[in-house]
Amino acid sequence: MPTTRHLGLLVCSILLFTACQQPEEASAAASEGASGAKYEGDVAKASYGLGYGLGQRLRQQFGENIDLDMLLQGIRHASSGSEALVARDDSTASLERITTQMQEESAAANTVTGKAFMAENATREDVISLPSGLQYEVITMGDGEKPGPTDRVTTHYKGTLINGEVFDSSVARGQPATFLLNGVIAGWTEALQLMPVGSKWRLFIPPDLAYGDRNMGSITPGSTLIFEVELLEIGN
Repeated sequence: MPTTRHLGLLVCSILLFTACQQPEEASAAASEGASGAKYEGDVAKASYGLGYGLGQRLRQQFGENIDLDMLLQGIRHASSGSEALVARDDSTASLERITTQMQEESAAANTVTGKAFMAENATREDVISLPSGLQYEVITMGDGEKPGPTDRVTTHYKGTLINGEVFDSSVARGQPATFLLNGVIAGWTEALQLMPVGSKWRLFIPPDLAYGDRNMGSITPGSTLIFEVELLEIGN
């Protein structure tokens, strides 16, 4: 949790290095930055790092849906103890509307991309398509028992988006995952009941069998997911 001092540094960072520069002053500031003159000392360096990190997070979460001037005005008012000019309920409601709109736009775009991917993927010889929309590809077929819908299973897995970005991996952590089969996304619940222990399959899961229109961090709304899943054991 940031301390009061850290918050002060954050304000200094934003005010000194981004907000107060007019367009004609930006090139001069960049030149000064290149020489390192304004970036010496712990306070300056820490402040810049905090401001840069905040800027990255805002860009990742909101893209262009942030008014930097108003953001900085809010920081100035809060840091000086001034009364807020926008009621908390109003700003919260506006933020919720923006977030909802962004999620809807993301879900729509991801759904179109995902459907195109799944349609093309279904034409591959090794891919099996099920009536639910789930697709899978057998990498290794085991010869053990198959789990039931309420069994506890232990797996190794790697999850990626259709662009190849890895969002989760028990393999990378070096620790298998154990869970109840009826406590995971529907695509997993369906697929693993078809897998004998010892199997390793690649699952292609449409959003309605995954997280739907929910925002799950790097899994944005409407995302189609790909998992490589190895079923290690049932029970325990």
